[in-house]
Amino acid sequence: SDAEYKAFWETLGPIEIKMVEKHGECRHEVGDTFTYENPYKRPEGVCLALLNMLDVYAWRAAMGVPSWNGDDRTLYRLHCPDATGTVWELRKVDRKGDD
Repeated sequence: SDAEYKAFWETLGPIEIKMVEKHGECRHEVGDTFTYENPYKRPEGVCLALLNMLDVYAWRAAMGVPSWNGDDRTLYRLHCPDATGTVWELRKVDRKGDD
C-alpha cells in the first residue's frame, strides 16, 4: 500500500560518511563528515568519484544489509577510487530527534 511504502521510505536514511584515513592528495581531510539525507540525496561538496563508489554501499547501509566488517556489521569501510586516496566509514545513523 501507499502507506506501507511511505513507512518503508522513512527507514532509509540518513547515511553518514566520514574520512578516517588519508594516503595521498585529496581536498578532504581526516574527520570530514557528510550526510546523505537518503540514498537518492547525495551530500554536497563531496568528490564525485568518491560518491559514485559510495552510492552502491549507501543503499546497502540504508536497507540494513550487514557489512563484511566483523567488528561492526553496520559499518562499511571503503577506499576511494584513487590508489593512494582516502578511506571512509559509511553507516546509517539515527534521524535527528530520534531516541
